[in-house]
Amino acid sequence: MMSHLEKMASAVYYGARQIQVEERPKPTPPEGWALVKVSYSGICGTDLNIYVGAHPRARGPLVLGHELSGTLVEGHPSLKAGTPVTIRPLLFCGKCEPCQTGMSHVCKDLKLVGIDCDGAMAEYVVAPVETIHALPDGVSLRLGALIEPLAVGVHVVRQSEFTPGDTALVFGAGPIGMCVAVSLQLLGAGRVIVVETNRFRLQMAKEMGFETIDPEEGDVVEQILYKTEGNGADYSFDCAGHPSVSEILTQVTRVRGTVVIVAAYKKAAPIDLLQVMFKEITLKGARVYTPKDFDIAAELLKKPFDFEKLITHVLPIDDIQTGFDLLLSGGNAVKVLVEIGLEKNDKNYSTEAVSVDHV
Repeated sequence: MMSHLEKMASAVYYGARQIQVEERPKPTPPEGWALVKVSYSGICGTDLNIYVGAHPRARGPLVLGHELSGTLVEGHPSLKAGTPVTIRPLLFCGKCEPCQTGMSHVCKDLKLVGIDCDGAMAEYVVAPVETIHALPDGVSLRLGALIEPLAVGVHVVRQSEFTPGDTALVFGAGPIGMCVAVSLQLLGAGRVIVVETNRFRLQMAKEMGFETIDPEEGDVVEQILYKTEGNGADYSFDCAGHPSVSEILTQVTRVRGTVVIVAAYKKAAPIDLLQVMFKEITLKGARVYTPKDFDIAAELLKKPFDFEKLITHVLPIDDIQTGFDLLLSGGNAVKVLVEIGLEKNDKNYSTEAVSVDHV
């Protein structure tokens, strides 16, 4: 019989729309891995896909979660116990051609913590030591949970070969879309224009200082061309993953501009390849992040920008179902964090959306 200290609260996925919080054995890190006490874990779009039974690899029972912050417990050769950390949750083979040429983030057999093994929606998680990143001084555990999605934004911008001063168009103001927009702004974009249908997210983008386009106010292509003097954007980032977006990407991108596909389309989507050729548009994809992207994202969190606005909800692990229901309903939410490892008297839960103009 295990003692209470050998068990931990965990959010466990069992099958489509079946998740429950229960006690599970506290993990022991194998050789080359370290143990982290989780403070916050974010609910990601991938977690939603798993929850509804749409992910091709995730199988229950599985502890979800790959966005996190916490403190190191044991197992790291150079970081001290108690160090605030996050993890880069990619598990790569190290043997395939991409891994051997420094591109392990697109490993031919890429796996993730929280998808292919138990993740961070629990009091403790284990991860390979080379994937653990110490939080920079001045970055709180709460904001540290944003490093993983922000690293996606950083990687997307770097992959685009974006030039500071240029105009960027971002479709979708969900967590990843907003992280792309924020990365663009902090890395020197001249203009960032965000297109979003959800009223709450559109208002958030406005209040964070971005130009916005509301599809309900008229034809999207016409609005974009009007804002760009008929030329289109220098860079267009598809973070929406909807056919209505893919089919207009070449229309709203300037001659010799760049289109970056960020969203994970579930099936083939329409895109005008004739216009890619006629306008000499560069078409790129961007997937997850490199270690360098993680380091840049962590440093960006030290810049004078209100990253807290991205966090609309913080819920206790016992109320994780509310987070999934809220995000799947299209409610007033962007980033939902699950608070796990803090002492009860330090917790400040909110199950209502934080106003986008909160201080």
